[in-house]
Amino acid sequence: MLSQTEENYLKAIGKLAGEAGAVGTAELSKALNVSAPTVNSMMKRLDEKGLVSYKKYRPATMTEKGRKAAAGIIRRHRLTEMFLQEKMGFDWEQVHEVAEQIEHVSSPAFFDRMDEILGFPRFDPHGSPIPDRHGEIKKRHLKKLCDAVSGQQVELVALDNTTNDFLAFLNKRGLTIGALLTVKSVEPYDGSMEVMKNDGEVITLGMQVCRDLLVEII
Repeated sequence: MLSQTEENYLKAIGKLAGEAGAVGTAELSKALNVSAPTVNSMMKRLDEKGLVSYKKYRPATMTEKGRKAAAGIIRRHRLTEMFLQEKMGFDWEQVHEVAEQIEHVSSPAFFDRMDEILGFPRFDPHGSPIPDRHGEIKKRHLKKLCDAVSGQQVELVALDNTTNDFLAFLNKRGLTIGALLTVKSVEPYDGSMEVMKNDGEVITLGMQVCRDLLVEII
């Protein structure tokens, strides 16, 4: 059994490590808003449990055991977010905090049943992939909206920023997962874009927003 704190660390490592499977203590310290000594202490504990490979002053590397554990926690979190939105009517900016609590329920059968009820979704409300029951993740090669060029039509399929402020910003502009956008123009000076939505409305998006929107070219 892992403590909630240990699970939170594993989830953070799983998200930050990426394909390289390693993450520095400074990056973890910033992400979790804790001191570097606190991170070092936890890394030693996770190393003793065989979940990470860690040596002081070097990045922590996820072991296969740790990778599966992290994927399981992420699976529980993202399934819960989807259930809250699809079955309980929560908005996408409301689901994260509730899922943070429910993800620590240690019952695989509970989440397998949730998965079945939802029809085995591959992605959560923000477009992030949901690991399957074996810890495998469906990978996609997405582009950032800022990489699209004038005249291209794209589908918004995921977000690289899921903070409540950013989700509220998207809500005000009527941008949701699945939205079809046509790039009307790109401003050379600052990279801002004019895009046309499904309903014909043309809106302007700044460079940072365009970097946080992940799309597929149609």
